[in-house]
Amino acid sequence: MEREWLLAGATVALVTATVLGAALVPGALADRSDEVLEGDLRLQEIVITDGRVGGETVELETDVRLAHRRGVSENVTVEFRAVGLDSGLVTDSQRVEVGRVSGDREVSVPGTLTVERGGGYRVEAIVYRDGERRATGAKEVRGTATLTPAYADVPVDFHRFARGELPVVEYSVAAAEGNRSTLSVSTYLTNRGDAPAGDMRLVVKARQVDSGIVADEREVQVGGIDPGQTVTPETSLSVPSQYNYYLDAILWVDGVVVDTARAGASLDPTERVPANTTEREVGLQVSDFEGGSGDGRPTAEPEATATPSASGPGFGVVAALLALVTMLFALARRTETGEHP
Repeated sequence: MEREWLLAGATVALVTATVLGAALVPGALADRSDEVLEGDLRLQEIVITDGRVGGETVELETDVRLAHRRGVSENVTVEFRAVGLDSGLVTDSQRVEVGRVSGDREVSVPGTLTVERGGGYRVEAIVYRDGERRATGAKEVRGTATLTPAYADVPVDFHRFARGELPVVEYSVAAAEGNRSTLSVSTYLTNRGDAPAGDMRLVVKARQVDSGIVADEREVQVGGIDPGQTVTPETSLSVPSQYNYYLDAILWVDGVVVDTARAGASLDPTERVPANTTEREVGLQVSDFEGGSGDGRPTAEPEATATPSASGPGFGVVAALLALVTMLFALARRTETGEHP
């Protein structure tokens, strides 16, 4: 009997202590249903595409897919790294803050890594939660040298005729005055792509064949060209006559030369533009090209001054001296003989 009373007393004491503890310590018996369950975070997939391609570098657009199940994951971070396959060195890295992830869903985390074009790389992704590594993944990339740089990926170029002897740069003599000739120069540009192209610059130069001097140049803005269409931009150049020229056409897009073409212009009736001449003598007058490059205006010619001359250059003075000597000699002879003039 005493034993039963002892058990009853212990039970009462335990209940009393619990009640007092709940009263004295708020939250001691709080509802545990408010506790946050930590979610399950895993790396599902790594997707890599090429971004901007330059002459020496390429951007690897990386998309990491995270699978999240149940609960909540706080302070999620993904670190991207590009490691050279040959060297094993980290060439670029990036850290992306994701933040709080909750529920059952898939999360996309994008990143960009810039590497040298031409190498092979292992792209790594490391997933952190509260600074603790939770998942890792990697994917290899090879053959970046085959990617076309953005500056070269232009569908417009100078037209290539089926008959190769047809020049893509043509000219006609629009005017000729004094020692200057005005050339009307045109060319053919074709859009071989599937979308309209525009915002291009065409620079046309007249370069003297023997000296390489640029006698004149012009810039033409090329507007939109529809797919499969050809346009013929035209401009004029003012150059000294009686010389032969190369007509150079240079196509620019976003500050980069994407294509060039050349044709010959023979203004000297006695000679043709040489194909493979290494050395020859010409009567080049450099003064003919002063002020001609870039402005398209003829250089002012100096006024001609008349100078009396004999039958040949430099003989007028000699003839006068001979006549004077002859007269003096005749006068001396007449004086010796006693004759008077």
